[in-house]
Amino acid sequence: MAKGAKLADVAQAAGVSQGTASNAFNRPGLVRPEVRARIEAAAKKLGYAGPDPKGRLLRGGKVNAIGVVVSERLTDFFDDPYNRAFMSGITQVCDERGAGVSLISAADARGVDWGIESAVVDGFVLQCVEDGSRLIDLARRRRLPFVAIDMDAGPDMSTIEIDHRQGARLAAEHLVGLGHKRFGIVALELIYDNRTGLVSRERRLATEEGVTRERFLGYDDAFRAAGLSIDAMTVVEATNDTETGRAVVAKMFDAAPEITAVLAMSDVLALAAAAVAQERGRQIPRDLSIVGFDDVPEAAKAQPPLTSVHQPIVEKGRRAAHLIFDRGEPRKELLPVSLVVRGSTALPRR
Repeated sequence: MAKGAKLADVAQAAGVSQGTASNAFNRPGLVRPEVRARIEAAAKKLGYAGPDPKGRLLRGGKVNAIGVVVSERLTDFFDDPYNRAFMSGITQVCDERGAGVSLISAADARGVDWGIESAVVDGFVLQCVEDGSRLIDLARRRRLPFVAIDMDAGPDMSTIEIDHRQGARLAAEHLVGLGHKRFGIVALELIYDNRTGLVSRERRLATEEGVTRERFLGYDDAFRAAGLSIDAMTVVEATNDTETGRAVVAKMFDAAPEITAVLAMSDVLALAAAAVAQERGRQIPRDLSIVGFDDVPEAAKAQPPLTSVHQPIVEKGRRAAHLIFDRGEPRKELLPVSLVVRGSTALPRR
């Protein structure tokens, strides 16, 4: 490693002009990918981390912007009503402070590395559970404040979570209390291996994703208290989008047409389940009860309105933004959940 390597050293090692090397760090879109890769490799070898954008713009001060790292590709991010509500909370605080927002997608590992290393922000909100530990390490290297959403970032970092297990238990208790015994569960991803569809008991027990695991535990708590077994339920797994949700729900109904109630780990998946059921001539809630999770605005507008576990999504975004701007000591915040009962649940048909 070269001591005190400068941009000129990187340019020379990569065989490019200093202007091209500068563009690779500051305006990467102007540099061909293969040239940028060569420059990045030279920088890594020399130990040159690139210019400090925060120091370049406001040395010793604040940039007045938040970086939000998300799991989805940016073209898909706002398709999810949860994401829209969460970003609404962040942007409310930014508007109050005259601040900006930078969205960074974790869908491309190389891109997110570069985004976290070079984003001109005062801190990061990490809303991506997949590969979370690596992203936390990247954020630590910037020595900027960051807030992890729904994942454990360690004792010295701020986190904002909800009680996923309690929320799932409330959902299952509601349906069990109505008299349902034959359940289908539409789960979020269990393991990040791009598999969807029917889930075996072994795969369910091997769940790696913390939110999914906690929601399974909550369902199981309610089932056990009622003398039911989660192993007897039909479980499918989907990414959180309508198209995949509809496809896996169709498989669930084909495998277990006797299901009278569906527990979905998101409202997006719950609404997909409702659509497939109605296309097959099943009336909700007469023939099938459905409970979602999140209570996004679309839940109340559905026909019939969707019973859902409410979490304060907008407030979660607001608190995350305040933790970045206000700094201070790291905090762990656990926000409350509740069950909102609407028209998608009823007694099972006899």
